[in-house]
Amino acid sequence: MNRREFLGAAAALAAAGLDPAEAAAVGIPKRALGKTGAKLSIIGYGGIVAMGAQQEDADRSVREAFDRGVNYFDVAPSYGNGEAEEKLGPALTGLRDKVFLACKTAARDRAGAEAELDRSLQRLRTDHFDLYQLHALTTMQDVDKALGAGGAIETLQEAKKSGRVRHLGFSAHSVEAALAAMERFTFDTILFPFNWVCFAEGDFGPQVLKAAKARGMGLLALKAMAYRPWQPGADRAYPKCWYEPLSDPAMAARALRFTLSEPITAALPPGDESLFRLALSVAERYKPLSGSERAALMAEASGAEPIFRHKAG
Repeated sequence: MNRREFLGAAAALAAAGLDPAEAAAVGIPKRALGKTGAKLSIIGYGGIVAMGAQQEDADRSVREAFDRGVNYFDVAPSYGNGEAEEKLGPALTGLRDKVFLACKTAARDRAGAEAELDRSLQRLRTDHFDLYQLHALTTMQDVDKALGAGGAIETLQEAKKSGRVRHLGFSAHSVEAALAAMERFTFDTILFPFNWVCFAEGDFGPQVLKAAKARGMGLLALKAMAYRPWQPGADRAYPKCWYEPLSDPAMAARALRFTLSEPITAALPPGDESLFRLALSVAERYKPLSGSERAALMAEASGAEPIFRHKAG
């Protein structure tokens, strides 16, 4: 981080109620991941950060994140058609046994998931994943196929028995799919969009948080720094984001603190490197939102269009 970036982040974080001077003393906290026995940094490195970067830049960003306290790295073969995995594997050279590496499969059938698992292990230059997840369960058809006979879940179970995978989880983009998946299989973790606007305006997230917590699952968050869908004609300054992220650093900091103030182990920031670095700075100075801060943030969500909404009934 150069001097200009540092000063800008410091000013923004001060506006968000965080003391930049506390960074060296606090560092990035770690939290237990459900019943797995693992402790993860409250901010994870999403493989999309490395996507599109030169290998030396990917190496640098991974090393910087690790040196600042990040031990949770997450990727998927769908990120850049495998490019993120291909960049992250070499970047983790010398660090693999020091980090918690999570990957995913979007395949819904057993054979497809097996092929993706083998390919991901090769690209990431490892013999196992600490967490392997069913990726982006969205519809009930996704759940039925992935968790049914001959489904991807059979590959995950076999991979755990063989030691290629240590823990099993899933990510979901709908309340219905998330609740159904938890009912049908005992997963270790869930990766879900726990976001302030979605909570306030979409009734999206609280019910999933409650159900997962009751099961003792590890909770991981997506989209904490999201604002709304891109508006027509908007200057899409963050091309790696399919939604509009919070561009005001103070607001982004409060939104991230909102998510981390819930019983969530860790959050994956947007794939833009500048937003990832902002999230690291927030994590290094992290403190929970006060009641008044939370109320003010929820009020600011009024009228915003959530990127996800719960279709109740």
